[in-house]
Amino acid sequence: MSKALDDQSMFSAFFGTGIFKRTQGRLVRQATAVAIFALAVVGCWRLKETLLSDAPRAVNLGVPVALAAVAAWGAYRIVNYPPFANFLISVEAEMAKVNWPSWEYLRRAAMVVVGVMFLFGAYLAICDYLWVALFRLIGFLEISA
Repeated sequence: MSKALDDQSMFSAFFGTGIFKRTQGRLVRQATAVAIFALAVVGCWRLKETLLSDAPRAVNLGVPVALAAVAAWGAYRIVNYPPFANFLISVEAEMAKVNWPSWEYLRRAAMVVVGVMFLFGAYLAICDYLWVALFRLIGFLEISA
């Protein structure tokens, strides 16, 4: 396939309105589009608050809103770009194969992790106390309380 044909297909995919493989990978594609749009909105808001803060009101509001509209269209189109859409469809298919743990197992495992972290923190505190006591005893450490 030639480079000109690749560029033409990407150009037509970006400015087209069709949805590629409409029924496949909907959840992941929608979540990806929302995430892309949310990042763009945060960027538009930061642009408004920093670079455009001293601009006239029409520019201060108009430019970020226009950029957000372009970002919305871009997010919609990028998740319908065939190579990226196929990747997201594959991601959703693989996520369906994952054996997710139950909430009870997840809660117990989290409690074990938190408990071990508290024990490790206590161990480090005791080690710290012993080293400080040893260094004070030999005169290496002088801390005024």
